[in-house]
Amino acid sequence: MRLFSRDKPKIKVQTSKKDGYSGWLKCSECHDLIHVNELEQNLNCCPKCDHHYRISVQERLNLLVDEGTFQELFGDILPIDSLKFTDSEPYVERLKKAQEKSKRNEAVCVGTCKVNGQGIALGIMDFKFMGGSMGSVVGERLTLLIEYALHTHLPLVVVAASGGARMQESIFSLMQMAKTSAALAKLHERKIPYISLLTNPTSGGVTASFASLGDIIIAEPGALICFAGPRVIEQTIGGKLPEGAQKSEFLLQHGMIDCIVRRHELKKKLSQMLHYMTGNERDSGDKKTSVPGPFRQREPSQQPTTLKYAFSSPKN
Repeated sequence: MRLFSRDKPKIKVQTSKKDGYSGWLKCSECHDLIHVNELEQNLNCCPKCDHHYRISVQERLNLLVDEGTFQELFGDILPIDSLKFTDSEPYVERLKKAQEKSKRNEAVCVGTCKVNGQGIALGIMDFKFMGGSMGSVVGERLTLLIEYALHTHLPLVVVAASGGARMQESIFSLMQMAKTSAALAKLHERKIPYISLLTNPTSGGVTASFASLGDIIIAEPGALICFAGPRVIEQTIGGKLPEGAQKSEFLLQHGMIDCIVRRHELKKKLSQMLHYMTGNERDSGDKKTSVPGPFRQREPSQQPTTLKYAFSSPKN
């Protein structure tokens, strides 16, 4: 019998990852212990205090969209480093790391889908990709989605989760605020519904543009919704903000958002709102709202600038 052997031991070795505390975490809101499996089964909401944790784009699609109906659009539009920007590391490297971490190529995913049988144009921001920051590609994808909604007369729903404009793209990222807002103005002229869903966090240039322009603005419970964060404001004014300021409940009390909807009820409420906002058109049989021919993406040379959006004369 060999004293030392390379054969695997026949006894079961229990590692630290499989001990009694494995899979447990402390809620960041109520500080109670919850199990990961319980959290996942509860749509990533704390079963004790109902704190809503962030979820991925795929989890959001599973939550809102009828199975097998989502078709992604404009995914071939990819970010580039036009400014050759470098801070602590080159912007190109940051993009690569963000793509590896999030398994997505940008901070927004757009497309068409159905919600309880109702067709919509849907955009979902991904906070895992550089904090959901809005750069040129995010602005362009959203603008193209808005134009697609204009062309097909589909209601628009955008789920925001962002830290604001992307500093690595400088003025190019800031111009997306004006471009998306101007495109939404055209959507409003055509009386096509736009529902904005604000999740934790929604801040900066995203809050200051398309996220605040919905015909109906919904927020998840406890979401941070602001332009500048509370710490920055307190340092600026030299005082404390009211308790709960910049949270969705505070904003509802002061009229900035229309309602707060728990994640478990979100698909049902969204479906009800879409039916209410589009039901009359469907029932009237108005031929003017029929879907036109196939949408064609513009060539790069035909892409309108923000100024063209801003100064184009509205139709009478």
